[in-house]
Amino acid sequence: MTVQLSVAELANMVDHTLLKADAQKAGFEKLCQEADEYGFKMVAINSAPVSMCKELLKDSPVHIGAAIGFPLGQTSLAVKVFEVDDAIKNGADEIDYVINIRELKDGKLDYIEKEMTEIVGVCREHGILSKVILENCYLTNEEKAAVCQIAKKVQPDFVKTSTGFGTSGATVEDVKLMKDIVGSDVKVKAAGGIRDIAAARAMIEAGAERLGTSAGIQIVEEYKAMSKEL
Repeated sequence: MTVQLSVAELANMVDHTLLKADAQKAGFEKLCQEADEYGFKMVAINSAPVSMCKELLKDSPVHIGAAIGFPLGQTSLAVKVFEVDDAIKNGADEIDYVINIRELKDGKLDYIEKEMTEIVGVCREHGILSKVILENCYLTNEEKAAVCQIAKKVQPDFVKTSTGFGTSGATVEDVKLMKDIVGSDVKVKAAGGIRDIAAARAMIEAGAERLGTSAGIQIVEEYKAMSKEL
């Protein structure tokens, strides 16, 4: 890994993910136990189980991350803001929201900026980290760049490549494009399709500072094995 990381530092870049519609309590208990054991940064979940996971991780430094407007982004701004407020009240430490892709595709950048400004503002008011999900598989490079330019102005904590529910996930090219635009003002989270250390390494070297994946354990164990060989 060109970027030199300890095993613990790599683990702390992982958002350990369980966003399946049929996930049950036992799955969330396992998710939280694994996140605490491995030192992952966050559990990435839908907003409904936030309070349950907050209780499960009450004695842990692991953050609770709520996915908002997930996975399509096709709820009104008022609904997204309400969902953000509700998630924060229930214990969320981080918010990952999906932009309104339809409005972006229709060229309504003013709407995208208003949506981002309001949601990031709520997060900032409560001291909560905010991440803006672009869902790049549906966007042109020009559209990706336009959202990143808005993010550079509004300054959420992260821009994020994907939900993991679209037609494709993170790519090295997208991470580089996003990072080139936002620079040091905003961080980049790569998510979707990151299932091994090779993919994780490529995303980090391209500029990602957070990885959304359900394969965090495999990635960390692979990296441990590599570290022992050196």
